[in-house]
Amino acid sequence: MKKLVHKNINIIALFLLLPIPVLGATDSFDFNNFIITDSADADLTTSAITMNADAEPVDVSNFDIAGIILGTPFENVESLFFKNNGLYAPRSKNAIIYTINKDWKYNLDYECRLQGIVAPAELEQCINTLAKNRGLLYASEVHLLRENTGETITVYFTSNATDNLVWKIVYNNDVNEIEGDHEKFENQREKKILVFWQNVLDKYGAPNSGTDKWITTTNPYDPIMTAYYGALELVDLGRYSSDEAKNIQQARENFKAKSYAF
Repeated sequence: MKKLVHKNINIIALFLLLPIPVLGATDSFDFNNFIITDSADADLTTSAITMNADAEPVDVSNFDIAGIILGTPFENVESLFFKNNGLYAPRSKNAIIYTINKDWKYNLDYECRLQGIVAPAELEQCINTLAKNRGLLYASEVHLLRENTGETITVYFTSNATDNLVWKIVYNNDVNEIEGDHEKFENQREKKILVFWQNVLDKYGAPNSGTDKWITTTNPYDPIMTAYYGALELVDLGRYSSDEAKNIQQARENFKAKSYAF
């Protein structure tokens, strides 16, 4: 069974020693115009997967949702949907979510506090500015919407440590929704689900694991796509876990502790 080998990506030299901003530091990047979140705790638990009898592996890394594939750089997604008119457009508010990896945020919090910055607003400004200047602030999510159908796509990206690439794409539509309790609404729902499912099969072929999964190999850290009623999830847990591991390791190695002497 052929297994995809993920190419190691050289980590960008982001962690240069830069001056700590003073209390009144400002930056051309207006943080007030964007949501900045901490990264979530890494949850790398996965369920075992098997391949259907007589089924073959498929190269899920080549699957696309609205033209987006796993491993696409953020800049390409931004250019495709923010600078061109297409089926999907950014949602009206907070279309891009920015993130600071939690381990790095703890480092920066410590650095800023060493400079005597403790007021919450000033501490947040110090952390955000340091994160941006060092390349630790990255676009982690892009939210897209197709107005006339209500379809949505959420695209998730790794950090700059692994080149800010797509690791998960989630597509949703309304085919599983029921407008009322009349028999006609259930009938319409069933027909919409059938049409959606037929379109899925036409594009990706029959699932090769169970009735709802397309898998690259039986290794859950290789690319997988799962279909739900009115939803698709395309994910590369291997890419995500590699990014998390690099951030944890680099944050530990670059923690700027006090200069102890004994």
